[in-house]
Amino acid sequence: MAEVTRRIGLSLGADICWPIAYEEIVRRLDLRVPHEGDTLRFEVERVTIEPFDLRQRCDYEVVIDRLTHWFSTSREWIKKSVLMDGLYVFNNPWSVQSMEKQTSYCAMMHLGFPVPDTWLVPPKEYEPSADLEPTLTQYARMFDLGRIGAELGYPLFMKPYDGGAWVGVTKIDDEAQLRATYEGSGKRVMHLQKAILPHDLFVRCIGLGPQTHMVRYDPAAALHERYQVAFDFLSAEEARTIRAMTLTINAFFGWDFNSMEALRAGGSFHPIDFANPCPDSQVTALHYHFPWIVKANIRWSIFCAATRRAMRPNLDWAPFYEVAALDLSFEDKLERYAQIADERFETARFEEFCDEHLAHLDEVAYDFFGSDLARDAVRRKVVAMFPEHEVDQFTEHFWGMIQFWRKTEADRLGKTG
Repeated sequence: MAEVTRRIGLSLGADICWPIAYEEIVRRLDLRVPHEGDTLRFEVERVTIEPFDLRQRCDYEVVIDRLTHWFSTSREWIKKSVLMDGLYVFNNPWSVQSMEKQTSYCAMMHLGFPVPDTWLVPPKEYEPSADLEPTLTQYARMFDLGRIGAELGYPLFMKPYDGGAWVGVTKIDDEAQLRATYEGSGKRVMHLQKAILPHDLFVRCIGLGPQTHMVRYDPAAALHERYQVAFDFLSAEEARTIRAMTLTINAFFGWDFNSMEALRAGGSFHPIDFANPCPDSQVTALHYHFPWIVKANIRWSIFCAATRRAMRPNLDWAPFYEVAALDLSFEDKLERYAQIADERFETARFEEFCDEHLAHLDEVAYDFFGSDLARDAVRRKVVAMFPEHEVDQFTEHFWGMIQFWRKTEADRLGKTG
């Protein structure tokens, strides 16, 4: 029986706290996974940025990627490694590069998701080019922005057709505000989207492989207060619906790690934003929910590395479209979409793997998140995000939220004393 090492790379940007937690918990797990007569061990390494030969071998089985959506050098190395070396990466880099919110809205509308009515409008301004004037002169048509606003109804939201982090999102209450906001929108291509009002619940669901975590969310709050600590705010049926929606979206676009935002109105959930394939992962945003992200990353990456999970060579939308064409209710279609997603994420195999090889993860993570190293990781992220005079205050705040998580986790695990 040979000892075989599986290597996991972390492709990082400004990430500070979660890699520290991930690396240390994997080290403490000290995994030895029997596999086809061998024993699998796991190493974690941070991926560097440097020139590379296109034929240079990639020695990682898995890369957790936090850069593809904005940093081209790392993205192109990852694409090369997928094509030439069989690398598995969170997420499909071609999909992240090309599938913006516009595409995600259109695809899920076609699958029958109750996405709010949405218009795309040309930008107010353009980047100068030799072909611009003849193109606009021949083909651009004058349009009445007020008429579009009236058709959608007020209030509505103006937001970029791409991007994220609530940048450029404006609630519009009347035609005058619509025109003024459009005049100031510059070169951005914008969506106008009907508001779902009134609504009684805003949910953000994080999907990581077949794992989901549902959080009550307040986008109007400060970043460190948006993810709320709330329990039992969804019925079992509602949770199944949110999970099915999230995994359908993620499987459709080849995203291992993505989040979906949905509003509940009249008892139904309306997805409003779900092209977020690099979700919040820092303690300064997630606080109480931070340990879930770390553990979910560990479970899915170890499973993918151990089984040498293969990247899909294409997104293969046909099975979803076949379901969409059936004469069924959306609820029945959604159940079938979720079945496709579970097959693509190998949910049953993943859960069996975790039960057999990662059963001690909860205990190891519980101990780690009470350690000095965990507290130092929190402080380091706070130092990077907050002014000096607030560092002690917010370090204690986020550390306290993690200790509250440990209390609820102890209750869940049946720990005493």
